[in-house]
Amino acid sequence: MKNGRKTTQIERIEIAQWVIANDLDYNGAIEKFSVSYGQVYAWVKKFKQDGPEALQDRRGKDKSSKPNLTDEEKQALRIKELEARNAYLSKENEVLKKLKEIERMDAQQSQNIVPFKHLPKKR
Repeated sequence: MKNGRKTTQIERIEIAQWVIANDLDYNGAIEKFSVSYGQVYAWVKKFKQDGPEALQDRRGKDKSSKPNLTDEEKQALRIKELEARNAYLSKENEVLKKLKEIERMDAQQSQNIVPFKHLPKKR
C-alpha cells in the first residue's frame, strides 16, 4: 500500500480527471502519481459529485464560510449553533446550582459546629 503525499488542488483535479478518463483505473493512478488508494477514491467521488471546487483543502474552516450554501443550509447551521449554545448554557446553570447547593450545605455545617465547652485546662 502506498503512503499518501501532500498534493495541491490542481494535482487532485488532474488525478481525478486522469482516473475518470482511464475507466476508473485507481491502481494506475496510485503508481503514476504516488498517492494512496483512499485519497484517489475520495477525490474521484467528490469530483463526480460537486466538481473541481469540492477538492479544495478546507481543513480548519467551518461550513458557514462556504460561499454556495443555500438558505436552508444556513438556517440548519444556525439552528445547530444555537442548540449547542443552549446545551452549554443549561449545563452551566446546572453546575452553578449544584455549587450554590454545596456552598449552602457547607455554611449550615459550619454553623452547627459548637466548640467544646468543657475542655481540660492546661497546666
